[in-house]
Amino acid sequence: MIEAVVFDFDGLIFDSETHEYQVLQQIYASYGAELPLDVWGKCIGTHANFFDAYAYLESCIGKPVDRESMAKLRREMFDQRVAQETARPGVEEYLATAKEMGLKIGLASSSRREWVMRFLSQLNLLHYFVCIRTAEDVKRVKPEPDLYLAALACLGVAPDRAVAFEDSPNGALAARRAGMYCVIVPNSVTANLPFGEYDLRLDSMADMSLREVCGRLSGRADDILD
Repeated sequence: MIEAVVFDFDGLIFDSETHEYQVLQQIYASYGAELPLDVWGKCIGTHANFFDAYAYLESCIGKPVDRESMAKLRREMFDQRVAQETARPGVEEYLATAKEMGLKIGLASSSRREWVMRFLSQLNLLHYFVCIRTAEDVKRVKPEPDLYLAALACLGVAPDRAVAFEDSPNGALAARRAGMYCVIVPNSVTANLPFGEYDLRLDSMADMSLREVCGRLSGRADDILD
């Protein structure tokens, strides 16, 4: 029986990943360069310093760039794009349903706590989470299982009684390594990336209710009581 749900953040609850990639594409294009998705995709869901977007641009154009001014422009463009951004479809319904079902609700993100808390507050979703674990809480972020294991320890739930919701291959791998059920809900950037093992794939949380998801994963719909 499912006892807990643990959500990723970037790209899953809040589609920052699509905006970030599109901002970088715009910046690269202004230099006559391109940031391929298969290159960018490797860093989605893991630690922020895994990929140096400025070094890659320099390798493309064969000369150094002003990193400070570019970073400033990148932040400004991103903030402008996400100022009115909402949660992805179905997210709040899943959180509300999980609470109604008596499931414990956690979050496991490779991003820093300040970032996660900023946008959870902006989206008015912070109150749903019993436990939040971010990059500062573990030595190794995704695709290692540490974040999920830390969240489960906080929730007091065994991995085989918890479902992870993820949008990226790195996140899905972390969940599977932790021994959890894994439901992937890719966004427009991660949809065509190669995923490993997972239990269920949705285009959107709005496509299937949380009760049905849990029923399918447990194999016994009557485990999830109304």
